[in-house]
Amino acid sequence: MDSLFNSGAERAARRAAIIANHLSQSESASASLLSASSCLHYNPPELTNPASFNPIHLRRILDGHHVEARDWLFKLMEESPLFCPKKRCEGKVFVAPDYNATKEQQREMTMRRIEYLLNNGVFEGWLTDSSADATMRKFALMEGLGVYDHSLAIKIGVHFILWGSAIKFFGTKIHHERWLNDTEKYKVLGCFAMTELGHGSNVRGVETITTYDSSTREFIINTPCESAQKYWIGGAANHATHTIVFAQLHINGRNEGVHAFIAQIRDSNGNPCPNIRIADCGHKIGLNGVDNGRIWFDNVRVPRENLLNSVADVLPDGQYVSSIKDPDQRFAAFLAPLTVGRVNITAEAVYISKVALAIATRYALSRRAFSVTPNGPEILLLDYPSHQRRLIPLLAKACVQSCSANFLKTLYIQKTPEANKALHVYSSALKAVASWQNMITLQECREACGGQGLKTENRVGILKGEYDVQCTFEGDNNVLMQQVIHNSNKYFLMIVEHFGFNRFVATQVSKALLAEYVAVQKKKNPFKSLGLQHMNGPVPLIPTDLTSSTLRSSKFQTDLFCLRERDLLQRFAKEVSYYQAQGESKEKAFLLSYQLAEDLARGFTESSTLQVFLEAEMNVLQAPLKVVMGLLRSMYVMTCIDETASFLRYGHLSVDNAAAVRKEVMALCTDLRPHALAIVSSFGIPDSYLSPIAFDWIEANTWGNLSSE
Repeated sequence: MDSLFNSGAERAARRAAIIANHLSQSESASASLLSASSCLHYNPPELTNPASFNPIHLRRILDGHHVEARDWLFKLMEESPLFCPKKRCEGKVFVAPDYNATKEQQREMTMRRIEYLLNNGVFEGWLTDSSADATMRKFALMEGLGVYDHSLAIKIGVHFILWGSAIKFFGTKIHHERWLNDTEKYKVLGCFAMTELGHGSNVRGVETITTYDSSTREFIINTPCESAQKYWIGGAANHATHTIVFAQLHINGRNEGVHAFIAQIRDSNGNPCPNIRIADCGHKIGLNGVDNGRIWFDNVRVPRENLLNSVADVLPDGQYVSSIKDPDQRFAAFLAPLTVGRVNITAEAVYISKVALAIATRYALSRRAFSVTPNGPEILLLDYPSHQRRLIPLLAKACVQSCSANFLKTLYIQKTPEANKALHVYSSALKAVASWQNMITLQECREACGGQGLKTENRVGILKGEYDVQCTFEGDNNVLMQQVIHNSNKYFLMIVEHFGFNRFVATQVSKALLAEYVAVQKKKNPFKSLGLQHMNGPVPLIPTDLTSSTLRSSKFQTDLFCLRERDLLQRFAKEVSYYQAQGESKEKAFLLSYQLAEDLARGFTESSTLQVFLEAEMNVLQAPLKVVMGLLRSMYVMTCIDETASFLRYGHLSVDNAAAVRKEVMALCTDLRPHALAIVSSFGIPDSYLSPIAFDWIEANTWGNLSSE
């Protein structure tokens, strides 16, 4: 024991001598050492990262449409003091909401910004122009609004995309003439009362009840119980004057299902109308610029004409009429137009991922940490392989998913019967995957920015709370992915002869898929939609030993994804059939097969996404950009394989080939590293919508800049 103490004492003595030696050095020597150590300084990454391709060309592919309109909106917001411009980084101006404001102040600023945008013509034609160009312009501007502030985009989206679209698509000429122009000019402020305390994704289960009084030709809307209160209704707490109420329509003692009604909830002075009770949902983890509210209806009477009657109507004498006799088909036709919300969310989620990646990548191209040799220079963050692995695969996913979002928007505006059949499946799948990926990207970028990622002014951290809600509104992602499976598995649907299972599945999509499958089986026709044409050919063969060139081959990548999708379809059908043979109900068999269902849903989505990006890549003419597009595609595929166990689990790849994929991811990181700055520049996000750490983060944090924080 003494020797241990002696040993410890000796070590302490040696350390004390070393410290004393340092302290005893002359003042001049210390000054010399200090002067020899230079302070860090910011080097713009543009000086050392020249672009091998024109970022504008890639931007036009990723944005897809209305690039000039996007830039016009960005500039319009930058020019107004309402958007809180602040000078940082040697006079560089940044715009962002003041998140330190109270929720009441944030809500008021949201409305003032909407008024500014309205007066500058941003919303012109959003409801009164039904052309494809006007619709795509609206999508582009909504994405730009979300880049500035999600609350602003949601507040506008509730008014136009939900309330306005409901009037436009659920209503008829009388509703269009009465409401669309006034909505576009904000003479009325609309909200959308679908969600209830007790029912969200399951729209068919809403408990609000509407009856008809033939003596007065009025509908009477009631909230029969507390779980039926309308909940999370954007715009309801403070500003909305009218709402679309979703309620069970009871006619002559018979429930005809969910229908939509227009109801006024506030008078011209902003006070709740008689028999209307409104409460605030309170402070949230994000979106506090949106006044989410709760609504109760106590025998609220509305005119018969306030029923949105494009699908069904009630005659003055109380007779219920509809050209669609089947209740499932009627409900499906009724809800079909709501897919526009999912289209919009998909595009916005990808755009926000690009904002975070632009910030984190630029920071990683100027921030240094540690050195690999004694007294050597510190290394740029993005020159560390581990940091490349964090960010560069996310860059690839953002680029590839941008093309998917554009595909979804194009599918929406086609408005053909075939496009409408596919739109529900694709919008469900892509909305879920894009919003999930956005949260993954925001978290990784937050961590990649270190402590600076915690600062609100640097945007990445605050965006997590602002966009988390995308995973559950406009359809819970897990439910949506189940809909993808229930609607895309033609084999199973025919095997079990299940022509209407699961109330939350959109019936029109199921019917379309069933009809296609029946045609294929009975008439020996090939598959023609949903990217399942590969099912018409032989089973793809995967090489035993995968080289780098094979892994980067578009043919191999397509074959592997098609093999997975084909195999999982068959496995899923077999497993559900097995449970049914054991005596389980059709619905229970689905629930028990959920693990395969999840793998299949992701396989379907990733395969579709790859095909869309391949088409975009094939149309590129500039050789340098085509090379980078190929690298991005390969990185997307390799990352998808590396991040899921399904390829190994089901034997689509051997252990050795899976290991080869993992190595290829790092090789692709190395190949894409020189292009990282050009890629984030192609996102087209103005400097003022990024953050100080994307530029001269040293200057932004100087003592002299404290007054601007």
